[in-house]
Amino acid sequence: MFRSLLSRLFADESEASPLSGNDADVAVAALLVRLARADDRYSDAERRNIDRVLISRQHLDPDTAAEYRAAAEMIEAEAPDTVRFTRMIKDRIALEHRIGVIAAMWEVAYADGRRTADEDAVIRLTAKLLGVTDRESAVARQEVVEARSLG
Repeated sequence: MFRSLLSRLFADESEASPLSGNDADVAVAALLVRLARADDRYSDAERRNIDRVLISRQHLDPDTAAEYRAAAEMIEAEAPDTVRFTRMIKDRIALEHRIGVIAAMWEVAYADGRRTADEDAVIRLTAKLLGVTDRESAVARQEVVEARSLG
C-alpha cells in the first residue's frame, strides 16, 4: 500500500494525480518526519509527538497514526530534496489544507518546548514551497503557541 503511494507520489508530473484521504495524510506525515529529523536527532519523544499531531489533526486512532508515521519515515528517507518533495505534495494536496500542514509542523517544532534554527529553516522553506505566506505561517505558529500555553 505505502510502496504504491511512494511510486504515485514520485511519478512523473504528467502522470500525477491529486492525493486524498490516507495518501495525503501519509504525505503530510512525511513532512513532519522530515522536520523532526532536521537536527539529525529523531527521538522517541518526536515520534510520539508526530503520532499525537496525526491523531488530533487527521482524526486518526493511535494505531493508525503510528502506522502512518512508520510509512512516512520510509517515504521521507527515500524522498528527494525538500524542494522537489514539497513541490510534489503541493501539486497533490488542496490549497485549503496547506496552512494546516504548516500548523502541524509548528506543533512538532514546539514539541520539546523550544524550536531550533534547523526547524525554523525547514518550516520557512516548506511554507514557501507550499504557497503559504509568511503571515499565514506566523498566524499558525502563534495559534500553536497559544494552544500550548492553554493546555
